[in-house]
Amino acid sequence: MFPILQLGPLAVPVAPLTLLAGMWVALWAVEKEAQRLRLTDAERLNTLAFVGLLAGVAGARLAYVVRFAAVYAADPLSALSPNPATLSAPEGVFIGIVAMAAYGMWRALPLRPTLDTFAPALACLAIALALANLASGDAFGAPARLPWSIFLWDDYRHPTQVYALLAALLTLGLWWTSRRALAPGVSFLQTLALLAAAAVFIEAFRGDSLLWAGWRITQFVGLAVLAGCLVLLPRWRRPLA
Repeated sequence: MFPILQLGPLAVPVAPLTLLAGMWVALWAVEKEAQRLRLTDAERLNTLAFVGLLAGVAGARLAYVVRFAAVYAADPLSALSPNPATLSAPEGVFIGIVAMAAYGMWRALPLRPTLDTFAPALACLAIALALANLASGDAFGAPARLPWSIFLWDDYRHPTQVYALLAALLTLGLWWTSRRALAPGVSFLQTLALLAAAAVFIEAFRGDSLLWAGWRITQFVGLAVLAGCLVLLPRWRRPLA
């Protein structure tokens, strides 16, 4: 783990820095993909990306605070901490998508081509989150004695951060090799479905999962997202009229 980067007298937390870099790369990827797809309204697309990121991060933070309200009631200012471990990703993704959908409808952006511009951004953000968790030791795995286990928090564990990183890299690679041959919107659905499936799989090896009524919350949300993508994929594979 590598939580702190020492730059002379400055101690820079690596995880937040990694997330910020990931957001910058994601915005760059949206711009490049919009150019490839010949979407001319660059300003609205940039605003759409910013709205999604801002709403997603804020929503993920708020959801985490609500879930652990008793802890934050004793120290309200800790809710402003930039620690990525205090972000609830499933709710953040959902809130970010809702905010983007609302803005896109307001600005009358074409749905499927606009979604496709965000396919590589999703994979880039997943890579950044995995690297941030790897640096900080968050999202750690359950205890396991395997040849590839890592020693973390006083035990040998599944390297779930590495699993997530490999899944995100594979998703980005599959997007890169198939993006030119797909009907509008399918690239986004495939990317989202792969990331959701990876989250469902990796969650089974997590040692810090958030549970609700005995269910792993991330698996529940991931399955719902995956089901939605599988329902839409056959319809969206047909070219737009």
